[in-house]
Amino acid sequence: MTAPAGARTVLYDTQELIGVIDAMARQANGLLHGASQVAVIGVLRRGAPLADRLTTRLMELYGLPQPLRLDLQVKRYADDLTLLHPQTQLTEQAQHAALDLRGYTVLVVDDVLYTGHSLLKVVEYLARKQPAAIRVACLVNRDTTCLPVHADVVGACLGVAPPDIIECHVPPYEPDFRIELVQPDRENGPHPR
Repeated sequence: MTAPAGARTVLYDTQELIGVIDAMARQANGLLHGASQVAVIGVLRRGAPLADRLTTRLMELYGLPQPLRLDLQVKRYADDLTLLHPQTQLTEQAQHAALDLRGYTVLVVDDVLYTGHSLLKVVEYLARKQPAAIRVACLVNRDTTCLPVHADVVGACLGVAPPDIIECHVPPYEPDFRIELVQPDRENGPHPR
């Protein structure tokens, strides 16, 4: 993760996030209960290991049978929230081209729900695969979506100032599992609102 300069505050440490993942599993179980076929889809990068963690807890705590597990490659922002792609990039992997999700309840997992552009791209893509239902889980909801999308399962709602960054540190990409608030250095005083 490219770390922007600024004040950093750990909002959730590893131990606290274990409880957050368990709470997310409880929420997800309510949405998946009774589904005959379940697919858990992680949004690369950090959504993928979060999807693994959430899947493991759903299986351990609620007896979810092994779901179909895959990841989607989506990119819009850099780690410091710099816009990389004005049009969200979703790269379809060859093995997903013929994927048939008819009858599946799909749970999409990502780290942060920010503006909703990436999530909308993922939902549009998956809807073409004709699942029975698409649900969304995110570790952090920033409450800043500007599109008609939402998360059904939320670990933490964090309303922070627009220039501030929520960093989710998720192994194997970072050594420790934690959520940090980054308040970037501002050359000319506070960010204008």
